[in-house]
Amino acid sequence: MKKFFLYSILVILALSMLLPFLIMFLISLSGDESIFINYKNINLSFCAYKNIFHSIPVIKYFYNSTIVALFTTIGQVLISALAGYGFARLKFKGSNVLFFIIVLTMMIPPQVNIVPLFYLMSKLNWINTYQALIVPGIFGGFGIFLLRQYFLNFSQEVEDASKLDGCNSFQTFYKVALPYATPALATLAIFTFVTTWNSFMWPLIVTNTDSMRTLSVGLTVFKSSFREITLWGELMACSCICSIPSIIVFLIGKKYLINTQEGAVKE
Repeated sequence: MKKFFLYSILVILALSMLLPFLIMFLISLSGDESIFINYKNINLSFCAYKNIFHSIPVIKYFYNSTIVALFTTIGQVLISALAGYGFARLKFKGSNVLFFIIVLTMMIPPQVNIVPLFYLMSKLNWINTYQALIVPGIFGGFGIFLLRQYFLNFSQEVEDASKLDGCNSFQTFYKVALPYATPALATLAIFTFVTTWNSFMWPLIVTNTDSMRTLSVGLTVFKSSFREITLWGELMACSCICSIPSIIVFLIGKKYLINTQEGAVKE
């Protein structure tokens, strides 16, 4: 009975999270704002999806978002893994102080960094470029903190065994430590990709042409593009397209989130 009750709560919570997506999809099929008054107006038409490709450059927005999210994720995971392993396993003077400074950056609201970052991008002539959209996102205290805490649990016996087999520190890192940290890497990758894909404020500030806008910015431009009424069907269709990559990335990476790592050293 207790198990049934717990599963019932989980099902209800899952449905409550899926319901907004279902309503968004149904509105995208209706193509008529009267859907808010009469739900029988759903006509199961994909006209809204066809219309948005003629109204805004969705393919270009989608391409920009994919490039930015993909390269930001790769850079974030790579740099965080290297830094996290270095702080966890390599002892050097001032490492604790440096790590403390990195952790402090997590306490600074992102909005505070917008002005100095924009100034830096303008001095580098990176405004309205992929560099401005990608480079600031590949450095983050959260990823370094997450990987450092994970590598602290990395077995010292395994590390010593790899060195006895002739591995140097870098070989031990990518041949032994990285496979061990797969759950943490997957967690960071999913978090970074979804956050970057949905990012709005920074892409809005550093881009000023359609050719460089991301999908989240383009969606807002579409909503406020000198229309007397909001085309809810097209707007929800664009929102559905925008949410697909995040769902796919989560479904692909979720199997890595559960750590089933067993002992690697035989007694």
